[in-house]
Amino acid sequence: MIRTKTISLAVLFVFVAAAAGLFWLSGSLHKPLVLQGEEIIEIRPGGSLAGVMARLNERGMLGDRNDALLRRISVRGYSLLTDVSKRLHVGEYRLREDDTLITLLNRFERGDVIQRSFTLIEGWNIRDLRRALANAPELESLLSGLSDQQLMEKLGLPDEHPEGWFAADTYFYTAGESDIDILTRALKRQQNVLQRLWPERAADLPYDKPYDALIMASIVEKETGDPSEREEIAGVFIERLERGMRLQTDPTVIYGMGEAYTGNIRRTDLQRPTPYNTYVIRGMPPTPIAMPGEAAIYAALHPAQTDALYFVARGDGTHQFSRTLDEHINAVRKYQLKRRENYRSAPPVPSSVTPTESSNAE
Repeated sequence: MIRTKTISLAVLFVFVAAAAGLFWLSGSLHKPLVLQGEEIIEIRPGGSLAGVMARLNERGMLGDRNDALLRRISVRGYSLLTDVSKRLHVGEYRLREDDTLITLLNRFERGDVIQRSFTLIEGWNIRDLRRALANAPELESLLSGLSDQQLMEKLGLPDEHPEGWFAADTYFYTAGESDIDILTRALKRQQNVLQRLWPERAADLPYDKPYDALIMASIVEKETGDPSEREEIAGVFIERLERGMRLQTDPTVIYGMGEAYTGNIRRTDLQRPTPYNTYVIRGMPPTPIAMPGEAAIYAALHPAQTDALYFVARGDGTHQFSRTLDEHINAVRKYQLKRRENYRSAPPVPSSVTPTESSNAE
């Protein structure tokens, strides 16, 4: 009888001790961290819960020496009970002033990592894109030192020029992802857009393959100030191609000039041959000249039916479209030549033009 009573007391003692231990453990886990505003902690690939706790302690977030010790013991005990240390997600986590260890551990387990965004703007060229990626925060740089050709080799398109192949969109990423990851997603999206829109294209377009539409879309993207004009601008270029006229579009001249372009196009630039100068070459340039958005690709595949062969910028983002050279020259005089000297959305009409060689812009 005495022995049974002794065993019962021992069990009770163990139970009470365990309950006290759990209460102490819970209290330590639910006590707010010591933060001065928002903080960020990162779980790196291969990182451990013990390593995270060590960094929290180094930054004073666990409190004084005694509190820090108790909290680390609490987390160790909680991990043994729940196995949470095996379910941590890599990434950056935002810590707020009311956070406790338990809310933080739950966040680690759910993978509520900080997401950053990178926006690829319609009309950027590959130089713009590479420059923006290099400045994106917490995005690992793998492009540095790679040529454009090496970049495309890395993406699985060794024979392609990079221009035009990356879809304009906003891409979200977390710490540890790279610029190549962003470009891989942008490339796949652009390929999907082309594959989806190409079969639904208008009839009798002067394109042999989807890549031709991508080239035209890039020109439309660079020439369009008002989104409502995309189809009409595409229609002008299609009409010129079908009549055997040169496209004579300034953005192709600028692209062919590369780093030599400083903001102005001179008459000598219009006359200087490059593979992209559509004042000199017939047909379209060999590659896109920018990253077109989906709306520009759609416009290139669904151009407006138009008799217009020319357009000139009004100075407010829209254009005046003209069917004849005389109408176009009058529009240039109205919207361009009488404006302030430094106003320029495209180069002036050459002094000597013919109906098949005149500028479609101004």
